[in-house]
This record gives sequence, C-alpha cells and structure tokens, in this order.
Amino acid sequence: MSTTSTTLTLDTSTSRANPTPTPMKRLTVPTIRQRKGGEPLVMLTAYTVRMAQILDPHCDLLLVGDSLGQVIYGLPHTVAVTMEMMALHGAAVVRGSYHAAVIVDMPFGSYEASPEQAFKNASELLKQTGAAGIKIEGGKVLAPTVEFLTSRGIPVMSHVGLTPQAVNILGGYGVRGKSDEEAKAIVEDAIAMSDAGAFAMVIEGVLEPIAIEITQKVKCPTIGIGASAHCDGQVLVTEDMLGLFERTPKFVKRYGGMHSFVAEAVEQYAKEVRSRSFPGAEQIYKA
Repeated sequence: MSTTSTTLTLDTSTSRANPTPTPMKRLTVPTIRQRKGGEPLVMLTAYTVRMAQILDPHCDLLLVGDSLGQVIYGLPHTVAVTMEMMALHGAAVVRGSYHAAVIVDMPFGSYEASPEQAFKNASELLKQTGAAGIKIEGGKVLAPTVEFLTSRGIPVMSHVGLTPQAVNILGGYGVRGKSDEEAKAIVEDAIAMSDAGAFAMVIEGVLEPIAIEITQKVKCPTIGIGASAHCDGQVLVTEDMLGLFERTPKFVKRYGGMHSFVAEAVEQYAKEVRSRSFPGAEQIYKA
C-alpha cells in the first residue's frame, strides 16, 4: 500500500514517514486573512515530517521557523541559519501536513539587500518546499520589499517587535517597546507592513498595550508570541510548549513535560541494555 503526500509517494509498509491523507482542504492565505477579528488563529512551529503530522489536525498554520537553528542545530541564534536548512525542513513539514497553511521563514541575509534579492530567494524557497508563504522580519524599511513580493504572487507574513535576526543590533532578547519612542516605532512598522500587503503579522516580545494597538490598527490578522491574548492568534515554539527544554521564556506556557518523559524513558532503556534484559523474547527473531 502507498499513499500520496503533498510532494511525493511514500510506501506505508516500510516508511515511518507516511502522512495519511484526510478529507480536508488545506487552509489558504486568503482564508487566513479573512480570520481577522474572528476565531483566533492557532500556529505552532514544526521542523520535521512527524511533528507536522501530529500538529496538523489542530493548527491553522505551521511555521517552519528559523528557530530551528537553536532547536534543531544547537546554534546560539538564528543569524547562522541558511536557505538550505529552511528549504529542507520546509519541504518535510509540507509533506507531513494536509490541513494547515505552511509558512517558511526567510533566513537572515536572504531578503534585506533588495526586493529583487528577496523575490529570487522567496520564489526558490516556495518552489523547493511547496509552502503557502514566507515570513520576513522587519518594519517600514522593508515595506517596499513586501509590496514587491506580494504584487508578484508571493504571500508574506511579517514579523515586528522583537526580531531575533536583529539580535546583534538589539543586544539581546529583552521585551521591546519600553520607551514611548520605541513603542511608536513598532506600531508604525506594523502599519507599514500591513499596508504593503502582508497577509498576517507576528508580534513578538512587546508590551501588551502595543500589541493591542497594532491589532486594532492593522488590516491583517496579528499572531502574538509574548504579546497579548487580544491578538488574532497565537504562536509558540512547539518544543518550548511541550517542555523539551529546562528553561523557557516568560511568555511560554508549558503544556507538557517532554524533557522528563524522554529522560525517564532513556534511563529505563539504558538500564535494560546494561542488564541484558533488552532485547527480550518479544523482540527476538527465533530460527
């Protein structure tokens, strides 16, 4: 028996990576945009086929975030993430999903130089992954790029507030908008990106009144992370939400204890291997 995923056919009898089609239509960018002011959008990060399979039935959007640099590759920040990384993981998540709209982050250095550079890299990323759209970080300075991309058929999700790719300029991951001047600039950035055609917007790590003001003023849905419950949706890094790491940011609520669960399972496995009680009779092929 075989089953057809979004981009290739997989043999379900031999492969663990066997996305099972369900009778549902994948959400589209226009559908996401229409959720402004309606039922809150649910978004989580995904980097692998298996995680996409698990998350897909419950999410409206799956974000292949450049946070994979830290979560998957152990990098100190997202600046070192490459196009190749994003393309490979983006394609995996698309293959593992059938319902959610998949959005892929544009990595640092792939879109800032010019609208033409952004179009070249964004179009290549969409071709290689089959994703519904891309996400870029930044404010009004990149509004012409967003307009250039959207007018040429590339859906863009924007990202304002705390922008991790700018960690070297910002000097860290602290909450943004503490001064009146910075708060005003963040709101202006958000309005500029919305007016340029962004179909949705991530607001990260800002004081709550800023997130509320942006949500009220922009035309596209806002998706908060460390922002406000008044945003049009929410996103978290899945591994943070599941409790895979010992330390998580203030804005993360842990919905599981993945770290302790995995650690206990591995500890038990190690004990059984060392005592030669695994593999047992049930796991052995007899002649």
